Amino acid sequence: MLIGVLALQGAFREHKQMLEKCGCEVVEVRKNIHLEKLDGLIIPGGESTTIGKLLEDWDLFQPIKERGLNGMPIFGTCAGMIILAKNIVDSDQKRLGLMDVEVVRNAYGRQVDSFEADLEISVLGEKPFRGIFIRAPYIKSVEPQVGIMAEHDGKIVMVRQGNFLSCAFHPELTDDDRVHRYFLQMVNDAKNYN
Repeated sequence: MLIGVLALQGAFREHKQMLEKCGCEVVEVRKNIHLEKLDGLIIPGGESTTIGKLLEDWDLFQPIKERGLNGMPIFGTCAGMIILAKNIVDSDQKRLGLMDVEVVRNAYGRQVDSFEADLEISVLGEKPFRGIFIRAPYIKSVEPQVGIMAEHDGKIVMVRQGNFLSCAFHPELTDDDRVHRYFLQMVNDAKNYN
C-alpha cells in the first residue's frame, strides 16, 4: 500500500513516521508525479491558507481534487480538514471542497489555547482517543451524507464522507495509531472495491 503525505508545509513528517510504523510505504507529495501511484493521501495540519496557495502554485490542486472525486481516499487533519471542506466560515480561501461540511478556522483560539482531550470514537473501540488540538478548527454543520465520528464539548471534530476522512486534532502527534489504521482500512477497502 502506497500512501502519500502532502509535504508542502505543516506536520507531514509526523504523519510519515506514523504510517511507516503501520507498515506502509510513504511518499512525500510535492509534485504532480508523486500522486500517480498513490492508494491514499493525507493532508496534514499546518496553515490552511498557505497550504491552499501552495497547492495551486505547485499545480497540485486540480490533480488531487480529481483523484479524490475518482475515489482515492483522502484524510485531512486540522488544516487538512479546512482544505477538504466545502464551506469555511468568513473565508473565501482556496480549498478542495470535497466534503459537505462547514468549518470554523482557529475555532478554539490561538497557539496558547492548545489542549488535549479524550474523545469517544466508536469505530476505534471503547478506549478513548487522546486528541491533541492546536489552533484547531471545528465543524459547524454537516450535510446528511456526512457521518459524525467524534465531538468535543458539543462541537464536531471528526467526520467521514465516503472516501474522505477529516479531524480537527493531530493523531500523528500521539503514540496511538488507531486513527491512521482506520484510514488505511478505508484505503484497503477502496482498493478492493476498484
